[in-house]
Amino acid sequence: MNLNEEFWDNRYKNNDTGWDLGQISPPLKAYIDQLDDTSLKILIPGGGNSYEAEYLFNSGFKNTFVVDVSKTALQNIKSRVPNFPSKQLLHKNVFDLQMNFDLILEQTFFCAIEPQLRNDYVIKMHNLLSNDGKLVGLLFNVDLYTDRPPFGGSSSEYIDRFNNHFEVRLMEKAYNSHESRIDKELFVILEKKSNL
Repeated sequence: MNLNEEFWDNRYKNNDTGWDLGQISPPLKAYIDQLDDTSLKILIPGGGNSYEAEYLFNSGFKNTFVVDVSKTALQNIKSRVPNFPSKQLLHKNVFDLQMNFDLILEQTFFCAIEPQLRNDYVIKMHNLLSNDGKLVGLLFNVDLYTDRPPFGGSSSEYIDRFNNHFEVRLMEKAYNSHESRIDKELFVILEKKSNL
């Protein structure tokens, strides 16, 4: 399994994106709708077509960034939202990113990376966040596949992985999931531990 740039870009070129809801995920929309500070610097890692970024930008969150290895996915965002700043559509591997953010929104990226990278993900998200920054989003709470993405997981695994670097402020079954994901995902709010 080689989940590299070519693999993901081909998925977008061929529209082989079964995980793509074609709209913002309802739990993330509800979370964004209660945010007051539109100056927040926000990252969506492995954002793909990122309807979340579109919604954020159109809601006044102009400091929103998307990072993805697929150039096609980023071009899809730019086609839908021509005013989205190109410099905030980052064509690179998130593990190579050297920036800081107030908020990271997780939406089907964690389940797309190879499972042996999950601890690296935790450390990278911690490093990308400013002090008191938050990692917020959705994690699958089902087994799913072991030989290809999406890879599943469980709340006990997530708590074990995140506990050293984050305060788990919330981790519970999403009550407002998209109909295709009902009872399959956890909504999480993880706050960076800054005393490490």
